[in-house]
Amino acid sequence: MHLGLNEDLEFVSLTLIEDMNVRVQKLRAKGLNEWTFRQLFKMKAQLSRLVITKDHRLLLPEYKDIEIKMEPLIKAVYFLFLRHPEGIVFKELADYKAELQDIYKELRPLGLNKRTMKSIEDVTNPLQNSINEKCARIRAAFVKQFDEHLAKNYFVTGERGMPKKITLPRDLVVWECSMPHQIISK
Repeated sequence: MHLGLNEDLEFVSLTLIEDMNVRVQKLRAKGLNEWTFRQLFKMKAQLSRLVITKDHRLLLPEYKDIEIKMEPLIKAVYFLFLRHPEGIVFKELADYKAELQDIYKELRPLGLNKRTMKSIEDVTNPLQNSINEKCARIRAAFVKQFDEHLAKNYFVTGERGMPKKITLPRDLVVWECSMPHQIISK
């Protein structure tokens, strides 16, 4: 009986994993520590391009076309940070309110209602926690799809009081949509 290609690959993968587990146990028995194991398995992160499609979907082609899904306001916040590779200091978010509104209008052409206007007001108010919540949702959208070691390149990060930014090299960001994406630093 011949197994299908997927079953063959699964069998080979399981066999390799079992073999690797036996070898790891032997190395541990000889005194190899956890730090050394971590160094052995650290791989250089192979980053995927981030493609923003014409309909504003977020795709990662080198990660089997994973789509990162976000609600419109969270996606608007994400696009705001993508457009500012130098980063944004949270206490200066009020300066970006009009830009965030424009991004949101691009995502939702029917316009801004009172509820959305209030949400954008909250996000750009440094005295509110809304921006932290939105950044946590952005992070969760990526970490849900793949390992945090790679995902951290795609979500908003930064030290307290310093500019928060998405560290993904901008040559890996492909804008297929008409939304303006190159912003001159303020």
